[in-house]
Amino acid sequence: MKSPTEDLRPDPADPADPADCDCASGDGTPSGLSDADACTRWLTGDEQEAWKGAVALALLLPGPLDAQLQRDSGLSLFEYLVLSSLSMRPDLTTAMSDLARLANGSLTRLSNVARRLENRGLMTRRPAPDDGRTTLATLTAAGLRTVQEAAPGHVRAVREVLVDRLDADQLRTLAEIGALLADPAPGGQAGTRDAGGADGPGPSC
Repeated sequence: MKSPTEDLRPDPADPADPADCDCASGDGTPSGLSDADACTRWLTGDEQEAWKGAVALALLLPGPLDAQLQRDSGLSLFEYLVLSSLSMRPDLTTAMSDLARLANGSLTRLSNVARRLENRGLMTRRPAPDDGRTTLATLTAAGLRTVQEAAPGHVRAVREVLVDRLDADQLRTLAEIGALLADPAPGGQAGTRDAGGADGPGPSC
């Protein structure tokens, strides 16, 4: 059975680029579509399969990883990524803006999570001594112990749901795609964001 989007997708032989179709006159417009919709660059079969794979990664991976961390360590996936990112910084300290990028989250979301982690004694925040506009985040001794204790179980879960299911070439390709999408191109929309669901994947274990 075709999905609604597949029913609306024009035949591959139909023009997909606005430069290739007469949007003003409606020439080549599939039945039921407006002139503007007819000139949409519809996804090809290969592009749809790639998009479905990206959606699967975004929606299916965070759930089991978050559940494992919550069950074994009392942390959400995003909280773990914040603590893990801090643990790998010099002096266990970095600017909040940099931490948001490292943990793949927005600064607003990070601020809310940082407040909870501070209340648990796992990190602290303070103004930078040389720039009052910058806030520095520091991992406490308790925070370091927490992330060290959580790491083995998290790594096992990451291997189970992803790493051990891919070969070396697939892992390299996935890393290249992730780096490309995380690095905002001129005029692009990539960068730190709030991922769908409870948490989003991060740069490291």
